[in-house]
Amino acid sequence: MFYGLLLGIFWVIKYIFFIWSVTHPAMGVVYWTLTPLTLVFAYLFTKVYKIMIGGIIGFFHAWQFGVLLYFFAALIVSLLHYVFYRYLAPADYIANVMEVAVNMVKEINPQAEEALNQMPVLTPIRLTLQEILTNVFYGIILSAPIAALLCRKHTTGITYLGGNQANRGNQDNQDNQEQKL
Repeated sequence: MFYGLLLGIFWVIKYIFFIWSVTHPAMGVVYWTLTPLTLVFAYLFTKVYKIMIGGIIGFFHAWQFGVLLYFFAALIVSLLHYVFYRYLAPADYIANVMEVAVNMVKEINPQAEEALNQMPVLTPIRLTLQEILTNVFYGIILSAPIAALLCRKHTTGITYLGGNQANRGNQDNQDNQEQKL
């Protein structure tokens, strides 16, 4: 949860640039420039977690950590999403987003018009919940390569308290010889 809070704070800062991009398009460039940093933070937070639990982590454990990281970050930023959709967005913002989405679907599949007519009306709370689900979905997908990177080597580069790695190897050999006796 702590690392999710940190990532969520980053997403809040990033989302402020998105909000500004509604009136100042140049801020959208900053928003999209900051977006790849999410992967960097997810990797770093997972690596720190791996070190904290002893330097060994399995794929599923690392993947699970990443998904939860995205989930808690999504909860934090969802507060700002709701405030934006409910109070800050222009009155026609949601209608314009819906129109663009409908036009894109119609271009891809002209027969989908009947299904589009049955879609529920978008409200700020529905958009906020959709954003949470989208962020968790991205967490499910993007945590897999990060988990694969971090579990491929079961070492973290931490040296043992008793000295360097070579000394630790000698100590292990001595321990094995004593057990044989």
